[in-house]
Amino acid sequence: MLFLTSRHLAPQKDSSLLPNRMDILELYTYFKRCSGVTTDSRAPKRDSLFIALKGERFDGNDFALDALAKGCAYAVVDRAELAQKEARCLYVEDSFVALTELARMHRRQLGFPIIGITGTNGKTTTKELISAVLRSTYTIGATVGNLNNQIGVPLTLLSFTPEMQYGVVEMGASHIGDIAELTAIAEPDFGLITNIGRAHLEGFGSFEGVTKAKCELYDWLGQHNGEAWVNADDPLLMQHSAPLVRTTYGTSREAFFRASLLDHPLGYFLAFAFYWQRETYRVHTQLVGKYNLPNALAAVAVGLRLGVAPPDIVMALEHYSPSNSRSQYIANTPHHNNLVVDAYNANPSSMYTAIENFLSTSGAQAKYLILGDMFELGSASREEHLALVQRLARETTDITCYLVGKEFAALESEAKAPHLHYFPSTEILAEQLRLAPIEHAFILVKASRGMHFESLVELC
Repeated sequence: MLFLTSRHLAPQKDSSLLPNRMDILELYTYFKRCSGVTTDSRAPKRDSLFIALKGERFDGNDFALDALAKGCAYAVVDRAELAQKEARCLYVEDSFVALTELARMHRRQLGFPIIGITGTNGKTTTKELISAVLRSTYTIGATVGNLNNQIGVPLTLLSFTPEMQYGVVEMGASHIGDIAELTAIAEPDFGLITNIGRAHLEGFGSFEGVTKAKCELYDWLGQHNGEAWVNADDPLLMQHSAPLVRTTYGTSREAFFRASLLDHPLGYFLAFAFYWQRETYRVHTQLVGKYNLPNALAAVAVGLRLGVAPPDIVMALEHYSPSNSRSQYIANTPHHNNLVVDAYNANPSSMYTAIENFLSTSGAQAKYLILGDMFELGSASREEHLALVQRLARETTDITCYLVGKEFAALESEAKAPHLHYFPSTEILAEQLRLAPIEHAFILVKASRGMHFESLVELC
């Protein structure tokens, strides 16, 4: 156990004397008196513990006294003079380290299993589906939104309470070693990697780097007698999980939990059947696209493995409705369009999957693709965008494609086609849509979140 330093002392009257830094054991006693943990001083929960973190453009220490004035019980700071001025400021060597160690200690006090989830694509959707299935039977805690980094995971763990029966923790990564750090904090008993694709290449350096980083979850499970759920239809995951205790799911006969696709009565949504103890269970989801089958089936596998009754699994999956621009279906907009909005994240793997699924659908409506730049691809960015544009030029001649962003616009002279239209920015396309809106069409909207495609969705 890492200690920040020795015992905390009350602020000294002589300002030349620095208060001693508080150790993690005593800090944890203060945490237990509080209603929760926050790093945002703007609207804190009453009696919560404020932790003053630093960023590139801010220092949470500057807002510690304000957080106390707004109702926080205590503030964890790493600026000594604050503890001298205010007894409710708890002085530590490093607030970020304190957050990490506080979460690690709290996790070890919790008596229930933790499920760790990572992957290139689909991890947030899979986390939400697994949570919905488990929540039908158990009291659980889960990552809110996508708080999946070195700050979000500790905050998630600190939100868990002893009466819970399972915790579901999403883990994100943009560099090798990130997942290793997060597993060392969350200490998962179970783990699941959704898939491994070409994303965050700027941080990982290569696809091999992505693979190494994501498989750090498998490394933890192998070293700590954990269990993995593995997609049997994914050869790469099957290869890297081979040494582990694992439960498989998929459409192949080798999968322990097996499923098959069905036709959905509403066409574009995912429907499937899963098989368990000689019974067949049919599920008609509100998820867009066949590519969501592994995400839904992961939730089935987790539920069955942990004792959720099959009818409850079916009900949980059918009631789940995606939102926040993650494979979200919007029907009959003011311009009489039907939209598939997947504008929270984009990388080559997810982009090709979304486009292929979109192209495979039938219907009388004209089809449009509105695609935005893929971020964080590093030196591979131009190559990946060019490959996508060249494929669109060959394979989507009957579909109008709007390609938005600096990366796409730079390629206009190299991939010209009548159906490809380039826009250097989201704002320029937005202006065109105001003047000449798309009407009576089926539209896929896909981009990295930084492209801010919310404005385009409103105009469709």
